Amino acid sequence: MRFGFTTGSCAAAGAKASAYMLLTGKFKTKIKITTPKGVDFNAELVDIVRSEREVSCAVIKDGGDDPDVTTGCHVVAKVSFYDDDADAPGDKASSNAQVRITGGKGIGLVTKPGLDQPVGNHAINSVPRQMIEKEVLEVCELCDYKGELLVEISVPEGEEIALKTFNPRLGIEGGISILGTSGIVEPMSSQALLDTIFIELRQQRELGNSSAVVSPGNYGLDFIKSEYNFDLDRAVKCSNFIGDTVDMAVKLGFENFLLVGHIGKLIKVSGGIMNTHSKIADCRMELLAAAAIQAGASTQTVNAVLSAISTEEACKIIMAEDGLSAGSQGGLLSRTMQIVMEKILHHLRRHAGTMQVECATFCTQLGLLAESEGFRTTLNGCAR
Repeated sequence: MRFGFTTGSCAAAGAKASAYMLLTGKFKTKIKITTPKGVDFNAELVDIVRSEREVSCAVIKDGGDDPDVTTGCHVVAKVSFYDDDADAPGDKASSNAQVRITGGKGIGLVTKPGLDQPVGNHAINSVPRQMIEKEVLEVCELCDYKGELLVEISVPEGEEIALKTFNPRLGIEGGISILGTSGIVEPMSSQALLDTIFIELRQQRELGNSSAVVSPGNYGLDFIKSEYNFDLDRAVKCSNFIGDTVDMAVKLGFENFLLVGHIGKLIKVSGGIMNTHSKIADCRMELLAAAAIQAGASTQTVNAVLSAISTEEACKIIMAEDGLSAGSQGGLLSRTMQIVMEKILHHLRRHAGTMQVECATFCTQLGLLAESEGFRTTLNGCAR
């Protein structure tokens, strides 16, 4: 699959090209930079605007084969002399050139702690800032310029694109972030998801929250809201990376870890599977059937569970054996789910060390299936 280049690479390439055109007076339509990954980026420049005091150009973001919402956007880099009264290139008394970096239209402002940039800064992350500074300073050295340049990065489409990203949830307002640690976009990058999870957890920790409330997906978040009336701004979505998320929470010093998930995901955790993506493992029915056997299910029920096409169907099959409702104490489904919950907690707590772990699981049609003994009390404590 074809890789692409990050918004950080686009910003650095555009800044280098604008600085070159400003300091040399020459026109450029292409520029090359080397990304932190060591891959060369030969960027084409569009929307070039030049004047005596400033130059701007844009690089169109290409995310390769990754389904990146920023693909196609214009990353604009405007470079100008920082002091309006700046002398001509090469005449500055300072021994070293300096680069100031700021954000313009379509670049989000950080409003909450715990992110790469402090509150009040534009969301241009550290590695892209380093890339921009490196490329611009190389041009300054080439032109023997010792003064100070201002680089403004903007994305005209950024405010609209940001609505499709995590930025509003993270407290980044008014636009997208300029991101990237390697400079390239790898298709369906797991690392990008893990980085996002870590950022959200770190932000919760820096906001003073000692409990991490986590769900694999939107169904779980919706259930947290409907069943427990919990503020979703306090919850973090971990996708399939349950084990990694537990490890992150331990690293960040959380006291409690509360996991809420659909039985289709969490049944895998009961078997010690900490990445619940179907390409890693899919033994949902086998694990459900094993728990049902322990709970006293008949051979007929177990065989039906093994033949079920979804965990929702399997739960209804288990419940149907004794005719009791999902939440009935002593019913086969209730007993099965308690066994499942004990196994889930065993594997989660093995990862968690001294961090307290609580869990709840549900299915769409039957609602709450099981929750650990301390789950509700701990969750209520989070809401205070």
